[in-house]
Parts: sequence; structure tokens; C-alpha cells
Amino acid sequence: LAGTRIICDRKFLLECKSSPAARTPPCCLPQTPGVTSLAQSSLVKLEELKERNESQEAMPGEQPGAMGR
Repeated sequence: LAGTRIICDRKFLLECKSSPAARTPPCCLPQTPGVTSLAQSSLVKLEELKERNESQEAMPGEQPGAMGR
């Protein structure tokens, strides 16, 4: 046979879940915001959207979707 099949029971897998090795990311993993690192860019985007909405509310102009009235 070409390979060996590794069989693990449920108890062993649940014990591995809380091991220190399972909680440590690999050393050469790329930094992807929101996936492998904190989502700093998501927080920045939320703040920008909030500021944009506040500035639109402060400037009473044409309402979106009110074209042709």
C-alpha cells in the first residue's frame, strides 16, 4: 500500500483542541487582517462609514433615490 491511514478517536481530537500547539499560529503565516491578525482595517472602515453617514445627515441635500421630483 502507498500510504498509512491515521485513525483518531473523538476524545483524542477534543484533547488536542485545547493544547498549546493548537492555539499557536504557524511562524510563517502571512498577516491577513481579520483572519490571522486583528481586524484593524475593519474597525477603520466602520469609523469611516460612521463619519460619512454623520456628514450626510448634517448636510441636508437631495435625498438618495429622490431623482426627478
